[in-house]
Amino acid sequence: MDGKAAPKAAGEGTTARARLDRGRGALGPALELVHTGRAPTRAVLTAELGVTRATAGAVAAELEALGLIRVDAHPGAAAGSQGRPSHRLEVAEEGPVALAAQVHSDGWRAALVGLGGRIVATTPACEIVDADPAKVLGSVVDAGAELLAETGRRCVGSGLAVPSAVAEPAGLALNPLHLAWPAGAPVREIFAERVRAAGIEGPAFAANDVNLAALAEHRHGAGRGSRDLLCVATGHRGVGGALVLDGRLHMGSSGLALEVGHLTVNPEGRPCHCGSRGCLDVEADPRAFLTAVGRDPGPEGSLLQQANELIRTQYGDPGVRTAAEAIIDRLGLGLAGLVNILNPDRIILGGMHRALLDADPDRLRAVVADRSLWGRQSGVAPILACTLDHNSLVGAAELAWQSVLDDPLGALA
Repeated sequence: MDGKAAPKAAGEGTTARARLDRGRGALGPALELVHTGRAPTRAVLTAELGVTRATAGAVAAELEALGLIRVDAHPGAAAGSQGRPSHRLEVAEEGPVALAAQVHSDGWRAALVGLGGRIVATTPACEIVDADPAKVLGSVVDAGAELLAETGRRCVGSGLAVPSAVAEPAGLALNPLHLAWPAGAPVREIFAERVRAAGIEGPAFAANDVNLAALAEHRHGAGRGSRDLLCVATGHRGVGGALVLDGRLHMGSSGLALEVGHLTVNPEGRPCHCGSRGCLDVEADPRAFLTAVGRDPGPEGSLLQQANELIRTQYGDPGVRTAAEAIIDRLGLGLAGLVNILNPDRIILGGMHRALLDADPDRLRAVVADRSLWGRQSGVAPILACTLDHNSLVGAAELAWQSVLDDPLGALA
């Protein structure tokens, strides 16, 4: 031997390049698997992608080089396990973030959200919402820009959650009824303009807050693993709904699907903002509950916070329980109608509805089973509480992360 390096075998370089090319096509699916927690190890990633171990390794290494995930360099075998230990995969703690913002009737908040739905930083909640959407969204974006400057994180894009149906493709807030904003406000355009003016990188999006809560819960929370997920939730005012089918939000022909707040559940009930009477929006939201209990909402917190606190701490009080049971019955009637139409495999509840489910789960499930055709015949789909804090914020970030999940190399080039 003369000490020179052995020449590469013919075709070895070509094979490596081919493996890398195949792996690049799997970068997006692989990142989504890690992002949603479905591939905690390289062995699981290999199986889920249906590729060779070498290709899965190349994919994981590429995502790590992009600063998106971390690969455990020294895997250890779990206690009692057999065979070769697998490298653990985690989202990179110091990786890029998305700017997320939420506006509701009692205020707004901005946050930075990383992969895995992790909230990295957040502003204090602001309790003032101006009647001019441009002023509000300007303040929201300025607050987000300050967070980005403080953390030094790269931003992949921005997402906004609003308490209104958002019409596509223009991104118009058609019915911000619990805000003083004009109907049809071009919230996506305003938000995008403010993002660009602040020098924040990446695309900007806007969507309905409950739609985004459902998306976040499907990927990271109580809806994970479901195929047809129905989400119903109270905001600070009103009731919203969303449907996730095969991992994608069902938006309808123009983004207006699942306006469940305007299902009639009490024909002789309260007048609704939509012109009808007895809609879920006014019969099963925090204001309806506080009114039924005879509580005058005070200044010590949002309507949602006050209602939830009352349910958690005073459910044994006869007046509170009677009011809560009436809300549960109306909610159950609305859910039964949705079950008949949609046949979901899981139902998740957020906001005040989550607190009601926690307080009296048997009553709600009984009402849905009794009033639903499919519930009587084959049992009610599991009804669970949402599990994520600030799920609308996390969902807003998911909008911004989607381009990276679709094409990591292209989005971060």
